[in-house]
Amino acid sequence: MGLILVRHTRLDVVPGLCYGQTDLDVADTFADEAAVVLSSLPEVRRVVSSPLRRCRALAQRIADSAGLPMDIDERFKEIDFGAWEGRPWAEVPKQEIDAWAEDFLYARPHGGESVAMLRNRVGAALADWSALNEPIVIVTHAGVIRAARNEDRDPPGGFGDPIAFGGIVALPETGQDLTGGADHD
Repeated sequence: MGLILVRHTRLDVVPGLCYGQTDLDVADTFADEAAVVLSSLPEVRRVVSSPLRRCRALAQRIADSAGLPMDIDERFKEIDFGAWEGRPWAEVPKQEIDAWAEDFLYARPHGGESVAMLRNRVGAALADWSALNEPIVIVTHAGVIRAARNEDRDPPGGFGDPIAFGGIVALPETGQDLTGGADHD
């Protein structure tokens, strides 16, 4: 078994907020959600996390449970939504959303990161960690998991596919989550 991607658990956030790389904390359901993830994971030899709190909390719980250290890899952060970060999606100007939709892979109307930029950094990170040839769990974000699923597709398909909070995806992907996880975003 190679890389296992796990989406963080639910967040303590107002619904409808664009939060990308905004460093939010986990919801008060964390302990129960983490227990479900832990019960569904195979044995791993390494635990890697995005540096954002919502991922570090779950990664630390997994690492502690397995008696392993936790590594942080900045490349597993969520996409940078630039000027949209921390704003309600309903307040993002329609023309900016339309510009993004028209050139989904390369547009950056928010001034942050394009989907192509996200895919490139995630692809490099996955290549580095998979070269270790051991079972590794990576706690990350929905956008990162979508980028991993669509690394070699141009244009990318499936970026709208739901990924449950606490959802687990093994790479090379089998096309299904190992857990149902919690509600989707």
